[in-house]
Amino acid sequence: MSKLEGKRVLITGGAQGIGLEMALKFADRGAEVVVADVNEGKLGEAKAKIETSGAAAWAFPVDVTNPATIASLRAQVAAEAGPIDVLVNNAGVVFGGPFTETPLDQHYMTYQVNVLGLVAMTHAFLPDLIERPEAHLVHIASASGFIGLPYGSTYASSKWAVIGFGESIRAELKVMGHDHVRHTIVCPSYIGTGMFKGAAAPKATNVLEPDYLAEKIVHAVERDRIYVLEPFMVKLTPLLRNLLPTALYDRLSNLFGADTSMMHWKGHTGEAKPEPEEQPASTGQPETDQP
Repeated sequence: MSKLEGKRVLITGGAQGIGLEMALKFADRGAEVVVADVNEGKLGEAKAKIETSGAAAWAFPVDVTNPATIASLRAQVAAEAGPIDVLVNNAGVVFGGPFTETPLDQHYMTYQVNVLGLVAMTHAFLPDLIERPEAHLVHIASASGFIGLPYGSTYASSKWAVIGFGESIRAELKVMGHDHVRHTIVCPSYIGTGMFKGAAAPKATNVLEPDYLAEKIVHAVERDRIYVLEPFMVKLTPLLRNLLPTALYDRLSNLFGADTSMMHWKGHTGEAKPEPEEQPASTGQPETDQP
């Protein structure tokens, strides 16, 4: 995207965590920001923080698992803010623990928010992006979208789905002649927002600061970069996973502690199985909070 000044950005899970950090970074570039979140109690505070930077801001509630609230969001945004130029699909949840000891409804919720919610938001707003002279679509995925993640099986597989969906939509837009809608898929390791409390970053990596990752994402939108892979070791992960024999890759994963990184996950609440909040990466955070 040639410049962000004057562009309108919609961020799901934007009232807290990495979502709010991104909102503030976009605002610093002169963009107008719309934050949407299931946590209505945080929306007003988020809006005020964004406006403090001098940027125009709007805040609306949305449950990305409910298509009716997404339709309502689209109508509100169109009526009160105007057409968007950038959509950031950041809302997400994470649950950890042995697969059979984690309640089935939490596995279902992971897919409903991380995959179906992202698909529903894209389905609703992509026509608006296509109508803009230039636009950008951002999906907050995870480094776990390239590998298996013990104690986080449905979380990791939901992020595999996000990467596959993002790549497919990017290719489809190009084939259809809509390549003015650019695309970025964000695959971070663990982010220090609380969503991954108790998780241990693999050796040779570090827990990412939300401010750092948010800056990387916004910069990627400015430069039309297709992927954000952070920290450095994540850049090597897809290559190693595809080139090495599975047995050797498994040994490396064990050596670096990647296969036990979610063993002691506690999430935001410090409990083994918290209720999700939406926001990305809490549930809307990433995604700030995502591996």
